[in-house]
Amino acid sequence: MRRETKKTFFISGTDTDVGKTLVAAGLLYAASAKGLTTAAIKPVAAGCEQTEDGLRNSDALMLQEAATLKLSYQQINSVALQPAIAPHIAAEEAGQRLQATRITGFCRGVLMQGADFTVIEGAGGWRVPLNGRETVADIAIELNTPVVLVVAMKLGCINHALLTAEAIRRDGLPLAGWVANRVDAQMSRFEENLATLQSLLPAPLLGVVPHLENPDPQLAANHLDIEPLLSAS
Repeated sequence: MRRETKKTFFISGTDTDVGKTLVAAGLLYAASAKGLTTAAIKPVAAGCEQTEDGLRNSDALMLQEAATLKLSYQQINSVALQPAIAPHIAAEEAGQRLQATRITGFCRGVLMQGADFTVIEGAGGWRVPLNGRETVADIAIELNTPVVLVVAMKLGCINHALLTAEAIRRDGLPLAGWVANRVDAQMSRFEENLATLQSLLPAPLLGVVPHLENPDPQLAANHLDIEPLLSAS
């Protein structure tokens, strides 16, 4: 069933390499399964490879494949940086300056395409710098976008998740939901940690993604419930 209200969510994580892209693409597949048109944006990507078509990022390509709205690579990933390092450092080395206003302009261009369900994936965690005074969070703030937090389930995840959720709230944005991604298959007391997060995070748990040797967003989609996102005002 098609929904009249367009939904956009900013996908953040408790750290880098927590599975943001896996979850973001999984959310796209879950939305598509409900008959919604979908779009994806990864405005800033470090760790790109040089190809005959230019710099390409594997995460951005995964999102491009998952979305029903077929956009050009440049629309999905407007800032492509080659070194797999902090984006502001990679940009400085490339003679560029990242600016939140410019990046959000690219995002708005995609949002104007009118997909039912759009995800904007951040780079690293919530406070990753863009320059000397702005962070990735400023992209979400300027767009006034609800946030979905991906929590890497491993030792230390409770502290990381609660601090990130606190920062999101202090920045004036709603935490629309969170996803537990089991990055550590051998995590001790997994269920107890999950229960603690459920009791302390002020947002619905959208799903628990099991440890996947070969991360597959279509498999991840089977473990995600997007109804709380679709029903939120």
